[in-house]
Amino acid sequence: MTAPSTFGLSREARNLHFLLTNLVEEVPGIRSVAVVSSDGLLLLSSDADRNAQAREPRQDKPSGPRGSAADLATIVSGIGSLTIGAAKLMDSGPVKHTMVAMEEGSLFVMSISDGSLLGVHGAADCDMSVVAYHMALFVGRAGHVLTPELRSELRQSLENESTPTGSTR
Repeated sequence: MTAPSTFGLSREARNLHFLLTNLVEEVPGIRSVAVVSSDGLLLLSSDADRNAQAREPRQDKPSGPRGSAADLATIVSGIGSLTIGAAKLMDSGPVKHTMVAMEEGSLFVMSISDGSLLGVHGAADCDMSVVAYHMALFVGRAGHVLTPELRSELRQSLENESTPTGSTR
């Protein structure tokens, strides 16, 4: 994983980047991680090198997931929405976490706070209990600092990464 630039970010934003980097580097089998806001926007990602690629238009590219952070954010947001709806229909209370086991990998989604989600794409041979444990640690440490102001700052920093210096959008 290539660490994203944290220059110019607040202490809280730098701390979240640090927690995300530690999650990816310390837990074997994690392929990528995305933190998604309640409205489905990517806030933080372990996939910094491909964030700009994920924002490129797809007209001349084949359809389907590219494995980028934006694709993971979209999947996490969709699964989060689906499971929240299911929990409401079943009158079962809020969703804490969701796990999807696939032949070639795993997907974990955990609620952070006020609708924000942590999504982890893991390898097929990852230890699911270890991944879930470390995700819970991340959520416990990140949940109380993920304020609307911090979400806005993180979103802005992702947008700034994709805009070359000196250009206008």
